[in-house]
Amino acid sequence: MVISEWLRARGEGADEGNKGVLSLARVENRFYTAILVIILACMPLVNVSIDTIQFDRSRSEQCQYSIPNPTDTGWETSFSTLNGKSATVPVWWLFVHAMSKAATAASVAAIPCGVDLQQVRMEVNKARIKDPLLAQEVADFTNDCYARARAKLFMTQPTLSNDQLNDVNWIGSHFFLQTSGYYSDGFSGFRSHTPRTRWPYDATRDAGLPQTTGGGGFPICTQWWSDGTVGLRARLLEQVSPDLLSKLAQWAKFMTPNEVNDSVIRDLVSPRKQKLTQGQVYTDYGGQVGGSVANDVTRLTATVGQAFGSVAMYPA
Repeated sequence: MVISEWLRARGEGADEGNKGVLSLARVENRFYTAILVIILACMPLVNVSIDTIQFDRSRSEQCQYSIPNPTDTGWETSFSTLNGKSATVPVWWLFVHAMSKAATAASVAAIPCGVDLQQVRMEVNKARIKDPLLAQEVADFTNDCYARARAKLFMTQPTLSNDQLNDVNWIGSHFFLQTSGYYSDGFSGFRSHTPRTRWPYDATRDAGLPQTTGGGGFPICTQWWSDGTVGLRARLLEQVSPDLLSKLAQWAKFMTPNEVNDSVIRDLVSPRKQKLTQGQVYTDYGGQVGGSVANDVTRLTATVGQAFGSVAMYPA
């Protein structure tokens, strides 16, 4: 530092005055600056108290996460020295640490709470149709609408995309709802076969069908499924906790709200859920709901016939 300032002063012109006094003043300035830097950034001056760990639980409580207290960890035993020496820190680095801590805390506070996917999955698996009448109506819709639509689909064998192939595997299929000739074709039998009081009798829609004393009509499948707040879809959605739907919508931002709701309803009306909820109310897509003795005899006769046919065709 001294040599640098001496060479700098010597290389300047004669108009700078006394070179010795000038270089000395410059050396003093740089020396004081270096002393200040050493004091602030290098000399440990501030004692660091490590007797108590400062633990902030506010953010974990906001996000409903349980984090153990320091007393429940291996840091329960407090100490104030490290190998017999106290911890000290320079003033500058204490300031940098405080600013970094503040910036980190602000950043963490700005991060939204994540969705506990494990908890959401458990809530989805726990969701059931609590109303037995609604569960029976799902079974009726399966027999009157979905089974017929599947049968027609197999007979006509239209060309379907991969998304449509997955879509036609549940009763609320958009393909069946939006394609003419399926759920919207009431004159082909795609309607409720028993009167529904939520849909009053309509002489035009229900032409040829009996008008009951209760005033109930025979809605077509599209109307039965998606008619405002009385439709089967809306009433099934009421069986799901609004908090669960909110969590799913918050996580599945790549899906529209209707897609999220359809996914939940699809799981709710799945045969597995119906079997766990109501027993034999809704066994499978296309299966016999509430089978009778005649059904059992028919199955037994068919099994025996197949056995004799196999023996005749392939004798031992």
